[in-house]
Amino acid sequence: MTQNTLDPEHFELHVEASQAEQTALALLAEHAPISKQKIKTAMSNGAAWLESSTGLRRLRRAKKVLREGTTLHLYYDESIQQRTPAAAELIADEGSYSIWNKPYGLYSQGTKWGDHCTIYRWAEQQLKPQRPAFPVHRLDRAASGLMILAHSKKMAQRFSEMFKNRKIQKQYVAIVEAEIDAIDLPCTLSSNIDGRPAVSKIIAVQRKDGNTVVTIEIETGRKHQIRRHLSAMGFPIVGDRLYGSGQSDDNLKLQAVYLKFTSPVCDEIREYSLKQNEQ
Repeated sequence: MTQNTLDPEHFELHVEASQAEQTALALLAEHAPISKQKIKTAMSNGAAWLESSTGLRRLRRAKKVLREGTTLHLYYDESIQQRTPAAAELIADEGSYSIWNKPYGLYSQGTKWGDHCTIYRWAEQQLKPQRPAFPVHRLDRAASGLMILAHSKKMAQRFSEMFKNRKIQKQYVAIVEAEIDAIDLPCTLSSNIDGRPAVSKIIAVQRKDGNTVVTIEIETGRKHQIRRHLSAMGFPIVGDRLYGSGQSDDNLKLQAVYLKFTSPVCDEIREYSLKQNEQ
């Protein structure tokens, strides 16, 4: 593709380095219909990828010298590049992992179009000393609350195994569009989600301004699990635009408020919590 055939607001570019000792920025600038500064920003924001004999990975360094035969991919969307990430709060820096309070609007994972609005990229840029960050579980973009980030691939694997083996206790607080009068606690919610079993447990309820604050523990981590379970009960979460009533313009009132696990570093119990009135 040439510059003339690409929409400068939204395009995919795939170019092969035909000569050695050429920088990534120089190669992309030859073919992309945007300025060098925009290319550099897009690269920093995770929209450029380097494909070589060793695999495919994000490329952020504009001055990276390319080997002949390697391929660069640039996925550019002007609206994505203009987004500003919401600020996450560092709860605890444990060296090889950290705990963060993810705000509404920040993503757990990036896409090929970029990752500058993700929790892990925010952590990589804010932590001192700087370290790579790897998400080990997910939290919906519309949800907020506690997340664990690992700072090595080995530690990420340890935490992934802990989540898989249900070694991490998690609690969430949701505000639902209902006044729950009588419910036997704990109340177990069980169903199949996307063909896999999903189990949530309501452990506490408290009325608040015509709604109800519900505290939930989850045994599994399926996509939108809590939102689906509460909606199926007739208790949609306030601000849930996917499974709610559509009667609220608020942000999703779902927050991860508590984590408890045995530290894979020191083998001691660790607990992290948020105040439940922060919604």
